[in-house]
Amino acid sequence: MKDSKLQNRPFAPIRARVETEQPLSEKQIEQKLVEVVRGKGGRALKFVSPGFAGVPDRIVLLPGGRMAFVELKAPDQKMRPLQMRRKRQLEILGFRVFCIDSTNQIEEILSDIGNGGKAE
Repeated sequence: MKDSKLQNRPFAPIRARVETEQPLSEKQIEQKLVEVVRGKGGRALKFVSPGFAGVPDRIVLLPGGRMAFVELKAPDQKMRPLQMRRKRQLEILGFRVFCIDSTNQIEEILSDIGNGGKAE
């Protein structure tokens, strides 16, 4: 009987498939930033500077003349040395520069920009 062979075979335990949340990519974090900034009546402009590498990804402009530069990274990624140098250069000029690697940081950073990031 064919079924008896199957009945005597040990079976591996069935493992429940656990859905784990994949970390968001840098692009997804960037899209969320743009969406949240627009919701606050502002703009998150893509910043590209040919011939001057290492500049932050976005210039965030909020109502009331508030602005800051934002570098976006995948979770747990750090800015490269050239990006850190550009950050310091912009800060010496009086601009605020933030690095975001999680959507959880967006509201707090936008609040910070909105409360004190006015370009003089």
